[in-house]
Amino acid sequence: MKNILSAAAMALLLAQMPPAAFAHDHSAMTGAEPAAAEGHEMGDTKAGELTIGNAFARATLPGAKVGGAYVTIANTGSEADRLLGGSTAVASHVEVHEMKMDGNIMQMRKLKEGLAIPAGETVQLAPGGLHLMLMGLKQPLKEGEMLPVTLEFEKSGKVELEFMVGPANGAGMEHK
Repeated sequence: MKNILSAAAMALLLAQMPPAAFAHDHSAMTGAEPAAAEGHEMGDTKAGELTIGNAFARATLPGAKVGGAYVTIANTGSEADRLLGGSTAVASHVEVHEMKMDGNIMQMRKLKEGLAIPAGETVQLAPGGLHLMLMGLKQPLKEGEMLPVTLEFEKSGKVELEFMVGPANGAGMEHK
């Protein structure tokens, strides 16, 4: 079954995608690696064999019920792990989603089994591709604020992170 988004939710997601996501070269869908926002060092967090960093979210409009968050996860271990989802006080729940092109149609779907983090590999959740969806927002995400999020992994357990909230269009949150 395919997810159907309201026009408002799809417009919000499309507004948050980098221009490269609309290019004909679909390899650009992964987006650029996020950079630290001015005045904030995006340090890494260790959880078991995982190193998690570059955590950022995008500001949302008042009344928005969904938001996007992004992070880079490196697995230095010899066994795979799996990102199952997460939680935050500002949303009812956090899901792992992917966006991808199917012909000329952009599709977004929840990864029901979570996201595999293979041993010895790095997985980047970035605009226009894999991402965290903050569902049922209770308040807007405001640029410049820090967003506490707890990610849940199959083997590494729960990990608390601070996500820097950047501008809604993502300007300044990506390497140039």
